Amino acid sequence: MYNYLIPLAMILPMASGILMGLLRNNSGRNILFAETLAATLLCAVAAACTGSGLTTVADMGVFAFRLGADRVGHLFAILFSALFLGAGVFSLEYNSHDDHQARFNGFFLLTLGAMMGLSYSQNLFTYYFFYECMTLLSMPLVFHEGTEESMKAALKYLGYSLFGAALVLFGFFYAGQYCDTTNFAEGGSFNLAGQAHLPMALIAAFCLMLGFACKAGMVPLHQWLPVAHPVAPAPASAILSACITKAGVLGILRCAYYVFGAEVLRGSWVQTAMTVLALITVFTGSMLAYKERLFKRRLAWSTVSQVSYVLYGLFQFTPAGFGGGLLQAVFHAVSKTALFLCAGAVIHQSGKTQVHELTGMGKRMPVVFGCFAFASLSLVGIPPFAGFVSKWSLATGGLSVYGTLGIVGAAVLLISAILTAGYLFPIIIHGCTEDAEDNTPLEPGLRMLVPLVVLALALLALGIFTAPLSGLTETIASISKEVLP
Repeated sequence: MYNYLIPLAMILPMASGILMGLLRNNSGRNILFAETLAATLLCAVAAACTGSGLTTVADMGVFAFRLGADRVGHLFAILFSALFLGAGVFSLEYNSHDDHQARFNGFFLLTLGAMMGLSYSQNLFTYYFFYECMTLLSMPLVFHEGTEESMKAALKYLGYSLFGAALVLFGFFYAGQYCDTTNFAEGGSFNLAGQAHLPMALIAAFCLMLGFACKAGMVPLHQWLPVAHPVAPAPASAILSACITKAGVLGILRCAYYVFGAEVLRGSWVQTAMTVLALITVFTGSMLAYKERLFKRRLAWSTVSQVSYVLYGLFQFTPAGFGGGLLQAVFHAVSKTALFLCAGAVIHQSGKTQVHELTGMGKRMPVVFGCFAFASLSLVGIPPFAGFVSKWSLATGGLSVYGTLGIVGAAVLLISAILTAGYLFPIIIHGCTEDAEDNTPLEPGLRMLVPLVVLALALLALGIFTAPLSGLTETIASISKEVLP
């Protein structure tokens, strides 16, 4: 039986996004914007509760447009829609004096629609279609400010995205030759009887995953991320960091586990190469974040590092690594949404953009800095916050499968955690223990504060009550006994 909530969760934000350009009343637009975000989340939750369903919307031979959802799809759909809701509510106050608020809201909703399409895609063609839609629809969020710097950043974002998409397209065509189908199937669909084709199939898998890794900000295709994040409005930066990067993660997950299969890639040069690139990215991103002095760019370099934690877990091809990678994807998305929105609140209220200018700001914005502290503790991996659970799984999983490389991986994760503390904790310490030149309170309004508080408390709750989500990721990880021994 087909679940009609699945296409509704995609069509609703897209239709409302188009309507944003037709409505003239600001209050009416804002109401429609908030209601659409809430309704999309409700559709995603209801779809997860009522069943998956599968349909072929259009069949063009190899290029079949298939929608549906499995546990992975439902998890990402709920995550994306929840974070878009939080960032969207925040943007209502953040963009309240923006003459182009309607344009921002419209493309924000259209991007959400594309993200829901990614979550519910059931083959590689459908995923690639929505992946390209997401790139084109999110680009206006990058150049929203209309400055020369933002235009250059948007073009760089587009250029890197198109190059990554070209790699994906190359891999897609070859995957169609060596897999029984490019439909997403548990365990993949590569025909192991055709061992003669394995070398070329591995090249196709490498191109697919490296192409998707561009969106995830993995070295060497990461340079768009620290350029695009600082120039975009804070709600857009939060979405770029928390959700757009996870589109690359989800693409890699689908290719590795649902197209080729872990059995094909485990022990291959592809696994080694991608793992090494992920570890290089973890270290490089942390080091550059530690050295960065621009507030939002520091958080952007942090994203470069932290998203590759997820990839490190996925490339282990073990239940612990896969489950830890999924947990890290969720926890990082929530943490980084909170951090970028906190940065946006500071910039919106004070105009301060440099890290050294934040001295004493914690006393002027105690709620904002309290939420920033919660998100920072989770990102570093301090118990009882959520990030500790995922990073522990990633480190132990790497040690169990990689041998010497696993020891190197655990050391890199530890060094990265120390560097993460080094570039986040001083902001909190100097902001809350030292006095500013002006002690006038600068706390923002409720539309900014409520999403921040909810996200911060969610990170604490997810760390303490991890069992339900961990149980879900363990179920997803145990795709089959043949795939993940």
